[in-house]
Amino acid sequence: MNAPASVARWSSYGLLLPFMRRYIAPLAFVIMVSLAATGLGLAQPWLSRLMIDKALIPHDAGFLVRIAVAMVVVAIVGYGLNILASYCYVSTSASMLFDIRVALLRHLQTLSPRFYSTFRLGDLMSRLNSDVSDIQRVTADTLLSIVSNVMTLCGCVAIMLWLNWGMFLISVVLLPACVLIFIKYQKRLTILTREMRERGADLGSMLVESILGMRAITALNASNAEILKFEKRNSAFVSSMLRMQVVSFMAGAVPGTLLTITTSGIVIYGGLLVFAGKMTIGTLVAFMSYQTRLFGPIQVLMGLASGLSSARVSLARVEELLNTPPDVTERPTAVHLNGIRKELRLQGVSLRHGAREILQDINLVIPQGMFCVVLGPSGVGKSSLADLLVRNLDPDRGTVSVDGVDLRDLRLGDLRREILLVDQSPHIFNDTIAANIAFGQSEATSEDVSRAARLAGLQALAERLPMGLQTQTGERGLALSAGERQRVALARALLRNPAVLILDEPTAALDGQTEEFVANSLRRALPSATFIVITHRPVLAERADMVVMIEDGRIQLKRSVETLDA
Repeated sequence: MNAPASVARWSSYGLLLPFMRRYIAPLAFVIMVSLAATGLGLAQPWLSRLMIDKALIPHDAGFLVRIAVAMVVVAIVGYGLNILASYCYVSTSASMLFDIRVALLRHLQTLSPRFYSTFRLGDLMSRLNSDVSDIQRVTADTLLSIVSNVMTLCGCVAIMLWLNWGMFLISVVLLPACVLIFIKYQKRLTILTREMRERGADLGSMLVESILGMRAITALNASNAEILKFEKRNSAFVSSMLRMQVVSFMAGAVPGTLLTITTSGIVIYGGLLVFAGKMTIGTLVAFMSYQTRLFGPIQVLMGLASGLSSARVSLARVEELLNTPPDVTERPTAVHLNGIRKELRLQGVSLRHGAREILQDINLVIPQGMFCVVLGPSGVGKSSLADLLVRNLDPDRGTVSVDGVDLRDLRLGDLRREILLVDQSPHIFNDTIAANIAFGQSEATSEDVSRAARLAGLQALAERLPMGLQTQTGERGLALSAGERQRVALARALLRNPAVLILDEPTAALDGQTEEFVANSLRRALPSATFIVITHRPVLAERADMVVMIEDGRIQLKRSVETLDA
């Protein structure tokens, strides 16, 4: 699924509100400190006015010294308050973004394998890395800048009106035009930012595919074609990024340039007032200083347009992930599962994926302790059956139950502790073999890990490697062979001692001798467990207690081994 980015609206900032609630007190403290720092900053031009009118012109050396000391004290205290506000805000925003990342990761863990098989990996990584980082940058820098600059803007307006309302009107005569230009550029900027993010995600997806498929690209001599494809997508990304940057610059520069034109009007009008004796030189200097401070926040706020637009797009893309509904949810009334004593049962189960019906009217009972082999060609729904049993998916019709209790009425953690699925292509983490075997089992001892490795047929490998089970597996376990990766996954499963172990093509990469060894080891290691082996290799049916054949989404054969032999 190449999910389109949500339309970036101001309401996207609502995503931050639930995470801000626990930080209301620190944020209020930051605002109060920023208000105090802004007030001290606004005092500097006023002190300059007093210095000119009350000290320099009358030649009052004593007052001049007092004003100079006051200016130093105000500067030092204001600087300290700004540092305090910045530190507190960055700390708070970092904690808030940490909460967002955790919430995002928790939500992604609730999504089914179907989501990850249809959502582009590059797009997903772009949202997790680039978009969340962009949100963090904006919350750490932009929002604090907005607070301080808005306070400065309001203070400057109030003081300028008090000093001379006529000169204030001259200062803001071009402000409406600036606002209109700002709004026009904002709309264009949001569109370009969204386009840049989508092209960046497209480029990221292509890079991920190229890296994962590098062996195939080299083997098929398709390197030049991949380079051309990359250059085309990279050019499109760079082009959209440059357009966004130009519009971002214009959004801040054009209004800022128009506002500075009014400075000449202030100089002429204020100078005439000084000539007429209606205004002191100190007041004119102070007013022009406040005007500069007024234009500064306006230009900064307009220059923040790109940051805000980018953040809105990022928030919308992250919000889209958080709003993706999981295929499976745990009911509030879910009960605990404490072992499996009787059976697994599928009754009238049907499952669809889009318009295609994967499983149709499946009725199956697997008594506890059975070794059940599920046969059938690829694509008939065998793996979907496994996903139903561990509740990665829920059936569209019918029920899947354990000991008479619908799986939807059980705690997910309990269910997946008792029923364990080993995938056809198990994921091996970039860690040691031992750490991969003990993954998720922090209480496992080294003796437990060694025993599981031995039962899974890893003893010879461990003895051959200089570091034994402490050998690094490499990225996605590529330092190991396909068969070794499958045995690591089997050892990981054996260590958990599940009541039901579902193996999806578990021995596809194993030779016949190793397959025989692993099958015997599984029965010895978990004598009371139920084994459900999904395969297309009928040879495994020879040691099964029951065999199920699936074709076209239906059970075509369901027999015990004795009946099958007959």
